[in-house]
Amino acid sequence: MLVSEREQLRDNLETWIKQYGSNRSALIPVLEEVQRKYGHISEYVMQVVADILDIHPVEVDSVVSFYSFLGHKPKGRFIVRLCRTISCEMQAKARVAQQLENDLGIRFGETTANGNFTLEWANCLGMCDQGPALLVNERIYTHVTPETVHDILEECRSTFGVYAPTSQTVMDVQSTDTSKMTFIGVDGRIGLDRAMEMESKAIIEAIEDSGLKGRGGAGFPTSLKWKLAAEVDDEQKYVVCNADEGEPGTFKDRVILTDFPDLMFEGMTVASRAIGASKGIIYLRGEYTYLRARLEDKLEERRRNGLLGSNVAGVQGFDFDIEIRMGARAYVCGEETALIESLEGQRGEPRNRPPFPVNTGFMGHPTIVNNVETFAWVPCILVKGADWFRKIGTETSTGLKLFSVSGDCREQGVFEFPLGISIRELLEKVGGEDAKAVQVGGAAGHCIPASEFDRAIAFEDLATGGSIIVFGPERDMLEVAQNFMEFFNDESCGQCTPCREGNIRLLEGVEMLGAGQCSMKYLRELCNLGETMQMACKCGLGQSSPNAFLSIIEHFKDEIMGRVSVAC
Repeated sequence: MLVSEREQLRDNLETWIKQYGSNRSALIPVLEEVQRKYGHISEYVMQVVADILDIHPVEVDSVVSFYSFLGHKPKGRFIVRLCRTISCEMQAKARVAQQLENDLGIRFGETTANGNFTLEWANCLGMCDQGPALLVNERIYTHVTPETVHDILEECRSTFGVYAPTSQTVMDVQSTDTSKMTFIGVDGRIGLDRAMEMESKAIIEAIEDSGLKGRGGAGFPTSLKWKLAAEVDDEQKYVVCNADEGEPGTFKDRVILTDFPDLMFEGMTVASRAIGASKGIIYLRGEYTYLRARLEDKLEERRRNGLLGSNVAGVQGFDFDIEIRMGARAYVCGEETALIESLEGQRGEPRNRPPFPVNTGFMGHPTIVNNVETFAWVPCILVKGADWFRKIGTETSTGLKLFSVSGDCREQGVFEFPLGISIRELLEKVGGEDAKAVQVGGAAGHCIPASEFDRAIAFEDLATGGSIIVFGPERDMLEVAQNFMEFFNDESCGQCTPCREGNIRLLEGVEMLGAGQCSMKYLRELCNLGETMQMACKCGLGQSSPNAFLSIIEHFKDEIMGRVSVAC
């Protein structure tokens, strides 16, 4: 690199670091800017960034190596990432993968000799209802077929520039029918104005009366989280929106971000009023970069209308603003403490608890983390009333819920149903009555056989963040188990031994079953290992990683055991 080029690079780094805060939390956004502009993060970049932020270069290197969307090695002008998780697998992903290799003349993990294309796998692009899905730099392609691969690559070849992700931000996403959703008829501004007339305690009580629980899957009472944060005496507090829905089979937040972003913003603003926060952060998954510009425009519009910034909604002394921070592709950052670590410029590794984020969160200050859907329901509750929400669903699981439905059914997409709906009722509504199994909760969820389809989708029975994957009569459940275990092997952060080593053993066991080489004794040992992981892994994501394996083995043993290996 020439001296002038190094000087320009350093100037860019200093500008970006100043833009993002001149502290450790600026690290990942700055690295993303470098990755976007230069195609990789060099040793020189790591040294300069470390010098400016006053950290060791090894710390920068450890962050780069952790996130899939950051890298040391140069890649092609166009990084072509094909989703390999289960919903796309069920929609003929393998044929698309083969055609990509044929047309590019390389295999996955390689770059073409001319430096134009790098071909990679991706773990869930949030397009499970429109697969197979392809991410080219920052552009999404859906319903990809072997026939359309050539056209996509030719479109890339017609784009000029040294490195061109920003020129590929147009999305190719089928719109979702939201006409029957409650969100379509709610004016969130009314809910926001009502919150502005209420004291903190009254807002929290209204949410408590509604029974709203976190819509990310864990089901923690929203009001309790807010109450604990509100009680902490600290001048600086944060409201964080978890928009990192990386769970295979989950894409309902994508619809809210696309069609109802103001409801999410209003929910975050109400939360800030409730706990006394002045700063909000949306942690948006890297695969949804194509949504960022529109969200930024919406935020700027709200600032112009006095709904963000100083004296929000005309309330003197109430200051609150929201910024967007991008994830860099790490499934584990869906866990709230890993997400906070990522926001602070660290590897996204879950924290030990206590302390909890409501006491010691982002930058050591009280922080509430709720997901996109949870915030979107808040203004709805304030507009329509807590009693309206509580009367829907069950006594323990109140209200409505968005479900991401994909797989072997007539209608894939996002649907609104009351919590407490049975699997059988849901299947009737989406045209999946002949299913032999349903995965509730994504890769981290449970596989439910047809004999248990009368079970309720609710926190007291089958809890879920919203992912429903339907498996028809002809699906090979061992192949399903293998896809899930490959996902967890790739996405384990590696911090704790049970998850890091246990998932490897479970995948090996699945492969042995496929080859007809697994004894019943060893299968029992694997199941014991899975149960140990459920108790011993450090975070909820690690603890849930054996769920699919264990439930598929339990319910489909007759289909899985005693397979005959076919010799080549």
